[in-house]
Amino acid sequence: MSDFADEQWRLIRDDPRDGATQMALEEIAAETALADDLRTVRVYSWEPSTLSLGYHQDADTVDWEYCEREGIDVTRRQTGGGGIYHDRYADISYTIVAPAAEVPGDLMACYELFCEPILEAFDRMGVDADFAASEQDAIYKPSCYLRDINPAHDIVAPASTDGPGGKISGNAQYRQRDVVIQHGSISYDLEPSRHVGVFEGDVDESTFLDRVTSVREQAGIERDEAVDALAASLGEWCDAESSDWRRSELEAARELAEAKFGADGWVRERSEPESVER
Repeated sequence: MSDFADEQWRLIRDDPRDGATQMALEEIAAETALADDLRTVRVYSWEPSTLSLGYHQDADTVDWEYCEREGIDVTRRQTGGGGIYHDRYADISYTIVAPAAEVPGDLMACYELFCEPILEAFDRMGVDADFAASEQDAIYKPSCYLRDINPAHDIVAPASTDGPGGKISGNAQYRQRDVVIQHGSISYDLEPSRHVGVFEGDVDESTFLDRVTSVREQAGIERDEAVDALAASLGEWCDAESSDWRRSELEAARELAEAKFGADGWVRERSEPESVER
């Protein structure tokens, strides 16, 4: 249990939602944390499967025809790095939202704190995982899972071997209105053809398989077991109460998704909407 577990936290085991709404809900949770002194941890998935672009990523790196043909949604995150293909089945995602005043101001220390429940979840899943022991060079920068591996926030498995291990989770943070938001992607399974197919360029599936591993590959458990382990670890870490989004939050997220995270201006050009009335 973390040092700030005496604060008010909620755990949301979210419904599958489209990418724009999932990104919008993070900003709404940030507003709730400040306005109502209510912090959020959640576990979620993407429906339809979604490519989330890094904040600075060039939209020309996307194979738009492939995404349209395969029914893959595209949105843009507030965090940097490369694009992540979030498969409806193969990806498990999470979010942690807390006031900035309550967490370490040092970025690395904050990563270490917020990744505690993620590493604990892997342990419960039976996956030998830890932060990468050393940096690894980028193979293909448009893809988050093929970019350089950073020991500060990238998790690999198995961790106890002499080799570098395969990337199994990427994590990122940003600050929004005095709130720290960390989100991350966990590979439950591998969909190499789609992971490389969403991008322009010729990247062989074997390149992806050489760099990335999954919970299923490492531990052989069912997806529901992995989700349960992650939700339990997050909830116990901050002593959160099981909860759901308020109706007002869902309505605000729908408006923000339409105005920003689902809009071509944001997705293709990182153009912020003038305002969103709520």
